Amino acid sequence: MTKRFRPHHFWCTSTLALAALALPASVAAQETDDDEEAVEETEDGQEIGTVDIGESVRSIQTSTATPSTVINREEILDRQANTIAELVDSVPSVSLVNGSTPIGSSISIRGFGFNQVFGTDSKVSIQIDGAAADAEEIYRLGNQIFTEPDLYKSVEVIRGTVGSFEYGSGIIGGVIRLETVDAFDLTGGEAGIAVNQSFGYFTNGDGFQSSSTVAFAPSDRVELLGNFTWRQQDNQEDGDGNEIGNGEFELPSFLIKAGVYLDPDKEHYLRASYQQTTTADRDVPLDTFITTTDFFGNVDRDTKSEVAILRYNYNPVDNDAIDFLAQFSYTNQDIDQTFIPGSTNPPGFDQFVSGLGNADLQFEIYQGLLKNSAFFNTGTVEHNLRAGFEFRSRVRADANSAPGGKDDRLAFFIVDDIQIARGLTITPALRYEAQDVEADPSLDDGTDFSASRDALMGGVSARYEFPSGLAFFASWAQSRNLPIIDDLENEILREQTEVGETYEFGGSFDRVGVFGSSDALSIKVNYYNTQIDDLSSTAGVSAVDTEGFEGEASYATRSGFYFDVNASIISGDELRTDGTVGDWRNLPQNTYQASFGKRFGDLLNLRWETVLTEDRVQDGVDEDNGFDLHNIRANLTPSGGFLDGFSLRLSVENVFDTLYQPARSLRTSPGRNFKFTLAKRF
Repeated sequence: MTKRFRPHHFWCTSTLALAALALPASVAAQETDDDEEAVEETEDGQEIGTVDIGESVRSIQTSTATPSTVINREEILDRQANTIAELVDSVPSVSLVNGSTPIGSSISIRGFGFNQVFGTDSKVSIQIDGAAADAEEIYRLGNQIFTEPDLYKSVEVIRGTVGSFEYGSGIIGGVIRLETVDAFDLTGGEAGIAVNQSFGYFTNGDGFQSSSTVAFAPSDRVELLGNFTWRQQDNQEDGDGNEIGNGEFELPSFLIKAGVYLDPDKEHYLRASYQQTTTADRDVPLDTFITTTDFFGNVDRDTKSEVAILRYNYNPVDNDAIDFLAQFSYTNQDIDQTFIPGSTNPPGFDQFVSGLGNADLQFEIYQGLLKNSAFFNTGTVEHNLRAGFEFRSRVRADANSAPGGKDDRLAFFIVDDIQIARGLTITPALRYEAQDVEADPSLDDGTDFSASRDALMGGVSARYEFPSGLAFFASWAQSRNLPIIDDLENEILREQTEVGETYEFGGSFDRVGVFGSSDALSIKVNYYNTQIDDLSSTAGVSAVDTEGFEGEASYATRSGFYFDVNASIISGDELRTDGTVGDWRNLPQNTYQASFGKRFGDLLNLRWETVLTEDRVQDGVDEDNGFDLHNIRANLTPSGGFLDGFSLRLSVENVFDTLYQPARSLRTSPGRNFKFTLAKRF
């Protein structure tokens, strides 16, 4: 066995630090959800007024045992990201592979989600407004997450398994939940018209972005929204001034969304939405991970991704036991490719790779969801119960190196947040899933195979919070990854079910009024251990055992000063099919991130961001060098007169033009990049 990371000393130190912070204070302040103001009380509980407190960039999710990070709309705009991957790369345990482009990029959480051959290992789930948009195993094409970051008002990253049972099976890395913007978000929930227009320019790669949004609410019961975004970029340069090939793109996207409350009391809500993102690549390497043409040659590639959703919600005002959701969604991705003859390097291999280069791929997901959330009491015990049925059908057209077939699943899940006593919450979760999977019956290549399977999975978490704001939590979860369409060609894999088991424990601290009456401090740390048996997604590996430490903290003062820090430390072993043991090949680098900023009222928000990574050692060999990056961001929002509604966002990413290549990436990362975005709200 290789040497493993054992964070017990660090964990003990962190626990002692949390306990020290929880010592009684002479005056306690009650926490608010948005960390903007607090009600101050005297020792006998009498309210004496409100106290304005500071606000950091990101709120730490200290009220739950689930390892979760939420990126709000303000941060989405501030980061000026080209891809969803670039939005979430500052979350603990999230690492990117070629994340600066929408093509050939992958997202990894806790060392899962990425496969160097197929792009994905099916252990990270992507949800867009509750619709599954999970990536497919596409040979040498990456995750193919084609969607525009400006379409979203929030992004939640759930790390690990314990919080995943509402969203699918086999989720061991985590879940990324994207929520699109609503018209009422822009009109304030009232009748009116709001127009947002932004233009952005990025120096590295001569990038350009334009986003136009129109929100119209003819009444406080009807909302309509439309967005069109154009984003383009040429090949970028790394820190040494070398061009990073195979990275240019043009990415038009649009979103249409309509919602209506069907009754005056706003208990019945109906919403429909459709979004589409396309790109057209000409004479580019078939292998999207690399930067120059290789054995596989070049292709012309047109990609279209679309998501359509119809949602009905019934939430009666006088009945907390009913919050019913019925949703049907359709996601589709078309990838049309044409091989360019004579493009292989070295030349002469057309006959071997032209079939792969001419492959036209299509992946569709039909999903139906019935779900209810209920708040109720049984005696002195409070419940927040979420239960639902889900049908999901994944249909794939047959293509070279992407076998066709159909994967139908019917699932039932139930999750109950049970508050047994003051401060104590226990959350059991169960998911049952039945599967019918079959190869394309029209094929005559020996892969005609169908099977029916089912699996029961679940977990439980417990959290106890003291009145001081100190809390401790622990969880256990087990998930099962049923065979996918790609496994039907393999007699062993199509009979195999991956089993992933995760244990976690940690602590958090959250208080307003720590060093004074108007500051706020939040800390959350947790340790996890994940074991996977009967692994089928990585060739030559039968089992994986990983463990790690995650930490997040934020602090803000009324004067406007704030900081946000996080850390991710991970190690792991793999048991290979030949019986040997080595380091898990998909491990990311240990990463430490911090941002320090100052808000000058509502006018200016200025901050410095730092990313530090350690060297990555694989089986005793130093394979990936650590690096440090620095970014500067400024958000200027003047008010009054003709400047009212304007905002200017300025960023300098990779300030010192560092040459670096994250672990497992197959290309260097961009060098210094100046970003400018001017927006106007009408």
